[in-house]
Amino acid sequence: MKHIALTVLAATALAAPLTASFASSAQAEDAICYNCPPQWADWASMLEAIETEIGVSLPHDNKNSGQTFAQLVAEKDSPVADVAYYGVTTGIKAGKEGLVEAYKPAGFDEIPEGLKDPEGKWFAVHYGTIGFFVNVDALGGAPVPQCFADLKKPAYQGMVGYLDPSSAFVGYAGAVAVNLSFGGDLQDFDPAIEYFSELAENAPIVPKQTSYARVVSGEIPILFDYDFNAYRAKYEEDGNFEFVLPCEGSVRVPYVMSLVGNAPNGETGKKVLDFILSDKGQAIWTNAYLQPARPVELPAEVAEKFLPASDYARAQAVNYAEMEKAQAGFGERYLNEVK
Repeated sequence: MKHIALTVLAATALAAPLTASFASSAQAEDAICYNCPPQWADWASMLEAIETEIGVSLPHDNKNSGQTFAQLVAEKDSPVADVAYYGVTTGIKAGKEGLVEAYKPAGFDEIPEGLKDPEGKWFAVHYGTIGFFVNVDALGGAPVPQCFADLKKPAYQGMVGYLDPSSAFVGYAGAVAVNLSFGGDLQDFDPAIEYFSELAENAPIVPKQTSYARVVSGEIPILFDYDFNAYRAKYEEDGNFEFVLPCEGSVRVPYVMSLVGNAPNGETGKKVLDFILSDKGQAIWTNAYLQPARPVELPAEVAEKFLPASDYARAQAVNYAEMEKAQAGFGERYLNEVK
């Protein structure tokens, strides 16, 4: 599906299917994945498939990217986790801090350059586009917002949510989208600080962790979130849900994984990463309305459920290394000037 592929994918031909096979183990092995929450990106199906296909059991985990990084730092001398999943900026940071081990799963070479560490310290597993995940029935008669600017209107008092951008990666990605939309760049976050300061007058809800269920229940009628979560609700939940790609523009962002350095079950962790980048693993992401890391076409029945190409044309890729460099500084400014 051309309109949801990142620019860097456009010139990449479809890859040949991987030849590796994944035989189920007679006895399940255990491994620990930090930040693999079942309600996010359909990790529920992925965790189930990992256990069914390769016999590895991963307990559920509800950390966000920032919490995952902090835990890896705290446990650096005695690691607990085997693999980690986080936003791309956190993955880059984990690689720089020596928290992860270089590993190139089968299929690594098919991930476009710029979306993986050349040594394999982190690599994209899928992509999403930031926008509004809207529970239409919970709007109390207010129109579905179409722009970032709309959310400052009195009609949306107490209805808008976004994850804490000083901690959760999706929150920071939303802040980057806002900032670029109002004329900022990765060196100047003044527009984002101004926007969130003004939005604070509308009593936004600012959770620290994924809040899919809170949107579905109507507790948070409008959430800055990825398209894949909104599409999942639209097509799989009871209710009236929409994904809106803001009129001002947005960003497309990869999520990445790493093998934890000195992991207690490192070989099992490698099996998990191999499966996630396999044909079967990548197909699971597409069922969850995600663009896979390897350049694989979305199934037609999934592709037709996305917004049209004209909407996705407003979303851009960014320099993710520069985005990582700016993250801590923006987080400090947000806490000092907005929160």
